Amino acid sequence: MFIMLFLCPLLLIVRYSFQQCGELRFASYYGDHMVLQKSPESALLWGYGPEGAQVTVYLSGPIKHASSPVTVTKGIWRVILNPVEAGGPYSVTAALQNSSATLTDVLFGDVWLCGGQSNMYFKTSQIFNASEELALAGKYPHVRTFMASLNMSDTELTDLTGVALPWSVTKASGLAQFSAVCWLFGCYMYENLKYPVGLVESCWGGTPVEAWSSLRALQQCGLEHNNQSSKNANSVLWNAMIHPLLNMTLKGVIWYQGERNADYHQDKYNCSFPAMIDDWRKAFHLGSGGQTAVDFPFGFVQLSTNIKGSTDDSFPNIRWHQTADTGFVPNLRLQRTFMAVAVDLPDETSPYGTIHPRDKQDVAYRLTLGAMAVAYNDKDVVFLGPFPRQILSTRNRLIVTYDQAVSVKLSEDIFELCCSQSRAPCGPQSHWIPAPIRHWVPTTVLIFANVCPPSTAVAALRYAWKDWPCDFKACPVYSAKSGLPAPPFIINRYRAKRSFATGHNCVKARLGKKTVHKIVCNFRVWSQKNTHFGACV
Repeated sequence: MFIMLFLCPLLLIVRYSFQQCGELRFASYYGDHMVLQKSPESALLWGYGPEGAQVTVYLSGPIKHASSPVTVTKGIWRVILNPVEAGGPYSVTAALQNSSATLTDVLFGDVWLCGGQSNMYFKTSQIFNASEELALAGKYPHVRTFMASLNMSDTELTDLTGVALPWSVTKASGLAQFSAVCWLFGCYMYENLKYPVGLVESCWGGTPVEAWSSLRALQQCGLEHNNQSSKNANSVLWNAMIHPLLNMTLKGVIWYQGERNADYHQDKYNCSFPAMIDDWRKAFHLGSGGQTAVDFPFGFVQLSTNIKGSTDDSFPNIRWHQTADTGFVPNLRLQRTFMAVAVDLPDETSPYGTIHPRDKQDVAYRLTLGAMAVAYNDKDVVFLGPFPRQILSTRNRLIVTYDQAVSVKLSEDIFELCCSQSRAPCGPQSHWIPAPIRHWVPTTVLIFANVCPPSTAVAALRYAWKDWPCDFKACPVYSAKSGLPAPPFIINRYRAKRSFATGHNCVKARLGKKTVHKIVCNFRVWSQKNTHFGACV
């Protein structure tokens, strides 16, 4: 093994040459100060050694354990430890008859992978109140961080080719370069869990979902292999920055990505994003010997904003596709997922461009709510903003009833109606007319519908369907209890001719009394197992 040290934009990059030279060592992403996944899952450890040698792994600390010997095959050994409760510190030693390699100050807790593009890569030193956040690093010695270096490959790699930040007890100097969303999420989770949290950052700015997806996942969406030789090429980041991590036992993943797909295969995102999640779940489950859950929790950030005053539908479309065209998660297509709505967190003066808002604290906090509810089954946590349960239509008004009490303010254009003479679903390219809010009660908003010409009827309703629908925390509809924003939606009166599996909104059209049409029943129903929401019950 040889090590080369050099500086690369403020990061210390450690590169390894993994030639099978017979030296006993751990794989690249195991190190002193790391966090291994706690019970009930078991941590998987692996590394390199002389062909045919017998390797035993010893755990010493609050408890002691020795694994059964395993044989080095094709230069690699793998051991699954017995489940270990949260805590530490431990020493972990891999030993041969005449040599050993030891990891020190190892904790057991929950390990979360943080992926995506530039808003996940956005550094802690760049956010609002950065100096205060960095000064708090010492308060969280049990939140440990690791960052993979930026690399791509045309083939699936066994191990990382570089480490940007090795596992560490976080200090302000190292934290400054680490993902703000990832770090803040870990801190907020620690405040809830009170045991160690390990954070693995593997993300790259300006990259599409296709780069992070395996070829088998892309084929499900008709996305064939492309011939690009850049970080945007199909599967190159999956190959180099995700596939090497598959042996790591994880608790879950958080993800912030989608901006690049606003102008790249936008219409495929309602397939490619869910397909990537499904594929990652299967791959991590298999790679960890069944220790990472086959349906591990996957949280993501719904896109924030880009260009104020823009009439382009790219960001609204991606936000919708992020939910598999349902408007909320979890749902039947995206089970055990959670979403942080960020449409109300714009940053008009961001020095990093308006596409990179600096308020990552609210983003991480909203992700934490979803994680506690979905990953940890905390039924007392409210993590969803208001969503329509029922919409009633009369000649002059729409009555939108939400699934929870709402806090509302007047708006002339946050709601829009599609007025149509046909019984066909409306889409983003249909003709939409702003419809003002005129009145509301605790769970209901009254919208004037007399903006439609007499020869037409309301065929669909949408909310916050703009790149930049409101100023900071100033959208018109929030949860009265939690203060969480209502997510954008588009709801059709008439059923689209496509299946729910491809992202259909699953609406019903029913005739009520003579002057009242119930145009949608889009209930969100919490299942008994607390794993997903159903639509159209």
